[in-house]
Amino acid sequence: MNVTDQAAIVTGAASGLGRATGEALAKAGARVAFVDLNLEAATECAEPYGKNALALACDVSDAASAEAAVLAASEAHGPARILINCAGIGTPGKIVGRDGPMALDDFARVININLIGTFNMMRLAAAAIKELEPLDTGERGVIINTASIAAYEGQIGQAAYAASKGGIVSLTLPAAREFSRSGIRVLAIAPGIFGTPMLFGLSDEVQQALGASVPFPSRLGRPDEFASLALHMVSNAMMNGEVVRLDGALRMAPL
Repeated sequence: MNVTDQAAIVTGAASGLGRATGEALAKAGARVAFVDLNLEAATECAEPYGKNALALACDVSDAASAEAAVLAASEAHGPARILINCAGIGTPGKIVGRDGPMALDDFARVININLIGTFNMMRLAAAAIKELEPLDTGERGVIINTASIAAYEGQIGQAAYAASKGGIVSLTLPAAREFSRSGIRVLAIAPGIFGTPMLFGLSDEVQQALGASVPFPSRLGRPDEFASLALHMVSNAMMNGEVVRLDGALRMAPL
């Protein structure tokens, strides 16, 4: 699919991977809805792209909020053929720590935002995409979700995060199979250690050590590299039902 003049929705678009992806789509000529819980930051991201970009506040884990965002994006740009889900949190915590068992609400919050939020946006976008006329390629649209290498090698303290991202990995193939009859492709990217606000909260020493742990290139991934892969996935009609690791050959240790 050529992204030029296509409507797209990007969640978690006010920072990090989502911002880079939204900006890359806008620069490529797509009409982009920058969707984020932080409306002020999303507006700042969308502003340089004029009428081809829109900022929308949305809690992806809330049905009504997501429905309102998808509707507002459609009214502004037309129905979106592209959905890229980047919204997520990475709250750490052991299942049983020094103070006892992890609070169930803490686990549920990560699952609700990362996994249920992804599913929520996917179900709404797919329902709208199914009603569109197919393109010359036969496809109607594409949905790309954000997993993580933690889905495969979750570290101690990442139980909630790894479970949420593992759910996204497992969701990819059945969703792609279901939507294949409608010409909708479903993919996921499993990034490794990337330079995002989630990581920038750590000390410089820790960031450098994490980057050095990557076999090659031995550094943190850049959000624009994630965005580049996402745009390739959109353009390559044969890519479907696949989770692609983007990690510089990193395999995380338990700690």
